[in-house]
Amino acid sequence: MRKFDYGVIPDELMNYEVMNLVSAIHEFKGKQKLYIEAKPDVLNAMLEIAKIQSTGASNRIEGIHTSDERLKALVKAKSEPRNQSEKEIAGYREVLSLIHDSYDYMEPRTNVILQLHRDLYQFSSTSSGGKFKNSDNVITETDANGESRVRFKPMSAFEAPEAVYNLTNTFIDAIQVEKYDPLLLIPMFILDFLCIHPFNDGNGRMSRLLTLLLLYRSGYIAGKYVSIEMIIEKTKETYYETLQDSSTNWYEGQNSYLPFVKYYLEVILSAYKEFSARIELIQDRNLSKPDRIRVLFQGTLQKQSKRMILEKCPDISTSTVEIALASLLKEGYIIKTGAGKNTAYIRNVNYSIPD
Repeated sequence: MRKFDYGVIPDELMNYEVMNLVSAIHEFKGKQKLYIEAKPDVLNAMLEIAKIQSTGASNRIEGIHTSDERLKALVKAKSEPRNQSEKEIAGYREVLSLIHDSYDYMEPRTNVILQLHRDLYQFSSTSSGGKFKNSDNVITETDANGESRVRFKPMSAFEAPEAVYNLTNTFIDAIQVEKYDPLLLIPMFILDFLCIHPFNDGNGRMSRLLTLLLLYRSGYIAGKYVSIEMIIEKTKETYYETLQDSSTNWYEGQNSYLPFVKYYLEVILSAYKEFSARIELIQDRNLSKPDRIRVLFQGTLQKQSKRMILEKCPDISTSTVEIALASLLKEGYIIKTGAGKNTAYIRNVNYSIPD
């Protein structure tokens, strides 16, 4: 059986690039308290938006979909799930809320992981929620020609319970010793969890929920306000590539954690950068609300929809956003693209300040 030992981590993780990522995240964490004290009402709005984004993104990664309207209604618990996909989305909502509210009291031991998995399926008719897999499974992928191939063969169903027990105990011991930075240990834990693949279904979603739980318990809470799951969804190809790179020869204990750890740190840093940018924009008292919307376009050439702007500036009303966009369009500062639900806006690179 694969052995787990976080008491000594691979030397490859102690490289310049990884240490720079860790240092950058530490710097943002140092400002975290100031961010949280910024505007409680705005942060609450950001938290609610992030819950919707996280629930939608984590499920979409696994091919579980619903409409934006239904997703919002389900996450806000204003509607009952209508089908299997929505039941799984509702389950994710419940576990995410539980982690947000009670992470301090949830040590990541086997019984807690089983409880979270059970809650993930609390609205479903499946009987496998909260139980380890009862048959061996494989991770497959489909190529451009529609042909399926085995990408990774996880631990057997027989080995999984003991493996999770050893994994969690070893991880908790390493965290308590405080020899290594949790930012290095958490991605290693998540990779090992994914390689064990302890459940018949829900392993990917559980890995992302456990990521938040472990980050929050170590004091890294940006994921409450900026969806880490959505960042992973947007970089899904890289996620799967690094997962494959780091899982090669995993069972034999000869895998490289570096690709997956580096990717995970980049995701966490991206969340903190976005968190910081939003708070700084909100706190700039010298800017009017329309000027803040202009600033959103200044630093990027990416398209931005009205919904994206409302998510980044939850304290600005829909009518104010619409008026500001109309003004920027008239001025020629931005260009409108698409129509209907696909309407978005992009900065006009040919814009020049009028004389």
